[in-house]
This record gives sequence, C-alpha cells and structure tokens, in this order.
Amino acid sequence: MIDIKEWIKDRLKCDEERYLHSLGAEEKARELAVRFGADVEKAVLAALIHDNAKCFPYKELVKIVEDNKFPIADDIKNNHKILHAFAGAYLAQKELGIDDEDILNAIMYHTTGRVEMSLLEKIVYLSDKLETKTRPPEYLDKINKVLDETNDIDKTILLTIDLTIRSLLDRKLVINSQTIDVWNHLTTKFSN
Repeated sequence: MIDIKEWIKDRLKCDEERYLHSLGAEEKARELAVRFGADVEKAVLAALIHDNAKCFPYKELVKIVEDNKFPIADDIKNNHKILHAFAGAYLAQKELGIDDEDILNAIMYHTTGRVEMSLLEKIVYLSDKLETKTRPPEYLDKINKVLDETNDIDKTILLTIDLTIRSLLDRKLVINSQTIDVWNHLTTKFSN
C-alpha cells in the first residue's frame, strides 16, 4: 500500500511551500467536511493530493493528457495553471488506484470549479483557497467572514471566484471559461 503523504511529499519536493499548502488544504477539508456533512475521508484525501502534478513541467503535463487521450478542452490544455489539476486527477487514478469519480472530479476541478459541483468538489475547491499555511491572512479574512456569516458554501465559492477573477484581470491573465460559467451560475442563483 502506498503511503499517500510520502507520495505527495515526493511529488512536491520541487516546492516545499506547495507541500505545506497541500497539508493545509487537507486540514481545511477536514474542517469543512465536518461542518457541511460530507465524507471526511474522501475530502481529506482529495485535498491532500489535489496538487500532485503541480511540479510537472508544462510539456510533461501535455504529454500525460495527450498520451492517455484524456479529454480536455484547448483552453485548459493551453493553461499550465489549470492543466496540472486534470493531469493530477489522471495520475491519482493511475498511480494510487483511486477510482471514486467524486474524488477525481474534486481534484480535476479544484482550480476552475464547474457548474453543479458536488459537495465534495466544493469542499476541495474551498480548501485549496482557504488553507492557512500559505494563504495571506487578508485574503482569508474576507472569505472566512462570508463563510462564517452565511454558512453558505455557494456564497463563499462565489466570493472566491470574484477575488480570483479580479486577480486574473489585474495580472492580465486568461480567465478559464469554466470559471466564468460557475460565476454566472452562482450569480444567477443569488440574484433570483
């Protein structure tokens, strides 16, 4: 049996902070899973390994998805910051034998989100954004305030997407269409 923490530590040895981020995401996933009544074991596992392909060079990520005929849109394949999530889901399945679709989707969509995310996907998405080991307090304070005041996971995700989109615009970076779809979906949900 593979020791998951050793596996992820080895995967992220190129970036010690990324390993700390993964441990922080694992902790936050546990907290959120308990809070919202999700499967704690699945949440913790998915959050711990969500960035397992983050240290791979871009060309290697492309090769992984192309060689394995992993179906992804061009706007994802052309974006290293997103592509690692899709390759990471594939590698979790191939190397760790994870075949739980909800866990794989949580890994796959932890960066972009998607419309109609499962509760587990939402928890891993937020765990990635709200872990306390590497995220700046001023960022966390805004999001945690909404989470604590509303106890609404979707409203909290909407705020994280808002902050993400603003950051991408400020840096003149591409905004993935899936993230825009989630923004539109949640904005519509709360405007009715």
